[in-house]
Amino acid sequence: MINKKILSFIVISYIGLTGFINQDSDIYFKISKSIDIFGKVYKEVAMNYVDDVNPENFMVAGIKGMLTSLDPYTNYIDETMKKDFDIVTTGKYGGIGTSVGLRNDKVTILELMEGYPAQRQGLRVGDEIIKVDSIELSKENYEELSSYLKGEPGKIVQLTVERDGVEDELLFEIVLEEITVKNLTYYGFVPDSKNVAYLKLSGFSRSAGTEVKNALVDLNKTAEISSIIFDLRGNPGGLLDQAIDICEKFLNKEQLIVSVVGRDSQSAVKYHAEEEPLVKNKKVIVLIDGGSASASEIVAGAIKDHDRGVIVGVQSFGKGLVQTVLPLSFNTSLKITTAKYFTPSGRCIQRIDYTKNNNLLNGVNTVKDEGFYTDNMREVFANGGIVPDTIVSNKSESKQILALLARGMFFRFATYYFNTNSVSDISLLDGSELYMKFITYIKENKFDYSSKSEKILEDLRLIANEEEMNEEVFELISNLDKEYKDEKISELAKYKNEIIYLIEEELAARVDGRSGRILQALKHDSQFDVALSILGDESTYNKLLGVTN
Repeated sequence: MINKKILSFIVISYIGLTGFINQDSDIYFKISKSIDIFGKVYKEVAMNYVDDVNPENFMVAGIKGMLTSLDPYTNYIDETMKKDFDIVTTGKYGGIGTSVGLRNDKVTILELMEGYPAQRQGLRVGDEIIKVDSIELSKENYEELSSYLKGEPGKIVQLTVERDGVEDELLFEIVLEEITVKNLTYYGFVPDSKNVAYLKLSGFSRSAGTEVKNALVDLNKTAEISSIIFDLRGNPGGLLDQAIDICEKFLNKEQLIVSVVGRDSQSAVKYHAEEEPLVKNKKVIVLIDGGSASASEIVAGAIKDHDRGVIVGVQSFGKGLVQTVLPLSFNTSLKITTAKYFTPSGRCIQRIDYTKNNNLLNGVNTVKDEGFYTDNMREVFANGGIVPDTIVSNKSESKQILALLARGMFFRFATYYFNTNSVSDISLLDGSELYMKFITYIKENKFDYSSKSEKILEDLRLIANEEEMNEEVFELISNLDKEYKDEKISELAKYKNEIIYLIEEELAARVDGRSGRILQALKHDSQFDVALSILGDESTYNKLLGVTN
């Protein structure tokens, strides 16, 4: 006779099993049903719509429409985008060695990679590319620029360029070469006398960990490293394994770096440091800002949660999601969010909750989880990026300067000045003369910044006109308007030194490329100065990390 307990267990197990089967069957039925409906709608529209429909474009529109209901990191990667995406995973591509962007609706060279064809053949930062071979460039076909300037090494491209300060167009014939993307855009002792190793990491492509390791080894050969400033500002992230690799250079062996949790929250994958740290017992400061995201936050989060270093700057972006690239047919792929990551203390720093739950304010999660603690029992929080131990902003206090930056006026002026003057040493330039020439330049180029107050005054003038107010009212408005304009001129004079620094930074990029820009910017960098100050004060450094004697 079958034992009743065994029979009961079999029945419960059967019910549980059939529950899972029914659940799986249900979702597969829904998927099958949806695909059938989608396919029929697609076919009917493609075949019978009143106007001709491009079947491929229509399908892509449908795919993108589906994905917009998810997070912005889940994307369809078509054949044209795949080459750009592969650069992140391989760190290499065939090209001319430039960073290009739109400036005033013109395709403009923003940066030259040292030692590659564009720099060797005399292209300059600020040059406007108006034509590639016979193809004229504009903001309309800017998205296709990558396919024009990248390809197999050995391919020849002809660039027609306009250069500010030069009357005639310039013609360049450039042979594409294999370009290796550098993640570590600068490393060195800054300042030289203090043996502080400064590393500026701009990405996390395939070689990031190796680059950091090689830099630290190289610096140690030059002089003993006393402390490290690791700059992750503006670094949008990249590959998870490279973030883990870099953490291993700082954390003790066996320490938890990050946990990755997918849909099944019970199966977390934990990544621990598998090697001894390269820079053990050296003081570390990590610089972050609102542009530090994803892999940058994994590194900063691990260092913070283990109290391995002090975080300085402003709150990071807040991306706690992990993407996986799944290959599809016809050389296309799907980049899909498959997991969330959690820092060693157990917190997810994802700022925006794309599940659209009730804890959102304008898409931002307003719940502040408590109960997360670093190794030294410092309280830390989830749902809002990495919060620095010392908050320091580098943002200008002048709205005019922010407007000048946004409209690229410093970039444009530096391009014009460099092309019309002999500049080889930034330290020899007269700052006051630069300032006056800049003010003249923005006037000639009709730069106009309207403050919020001026816009309100303009609205008031229109209302006064509609209501046919007397002349005294218009006179008062005009007087106020004049005072605001005078105040704007005074404001530029007030921030004269900041304007000079920004011009010198742009000119340094023209003279010495990316490294020149970085070193020049550090001379007037509040966050970097605070980092140096903390490193020079043992008591402050330990206090920030919660170290007790």
